[in-house]
Amino acid sequence: MEDQLLGKTTLLRDLVRNISNGIELLNDIKKVSLNVGVIDERSEISAMYRGIPQNDLGEKTDILENVPKTIGIKMMIRSMSPDVIVADEIGGTDDAEIINYAICSGVKGIFTAHGSSLDSLNNNPELNKLIKLHIIERIIILSNIHKGNVSKIYKLENGRYV
Repeated sequence: MEDQLLGKTTLLRDLVRNISNGIELLNDIKKVSLNVGVIDERSEISAMYRGIPQNDLGEKTDILENVPKTIGIKMMIRSMSPDVIVADEIGGTDDAEIINYAICSGVKGIFTAHGSSLDSLNNNPELNKLIKLHIIERIIILSNIHKGNVSKIYKLENGRYV
C-alpha cells in the first residue's frame, strides 16, 4: 500500500485484495491466499456496475451486493466457503448475532464500524455485545484528523483490550 491518505473503505479494499491475492509469509517462499466473501450492502466496497466490480478486490473474492449483512453473511457461509468474511458499517440490531454466527462457523471476519475510541464502540449496544463476547481480536481506530492514519490499535489479551 502506498503512503497516501486513505479512508476506512479504501483501507478495507486494500486488505481484501491482499488477502485474496495472497500474502507472502516471512521466511517462506509461497504466498497464502484465502477465499474472501464481501457483503457489500451499498456497493461501496466493490463499486459494482452491471455485475462487475469496478474496484479490484482480488482473484479469490466473492461479492454479494445489495443484500443486508444479516442475510448475505449467512448466504456466503452456506454457499461460497469463505475463509474470511468482510462487511462495513456494522453496528445494527442484528449485526452482533450474525457476526457471532460467522465466527462460530469457523470463518474469520473483518468489519468496520463508526467510533472514535474504545469507549465510543462500547457505547453502541450491538458492538458492545461483540466486545464482551471477545469475538473481536483487534480493534483499529483510525485518526479523525489524518484520513487513513492509524490512531490506536487494541489487541485482545487475557480477556482485556490493551
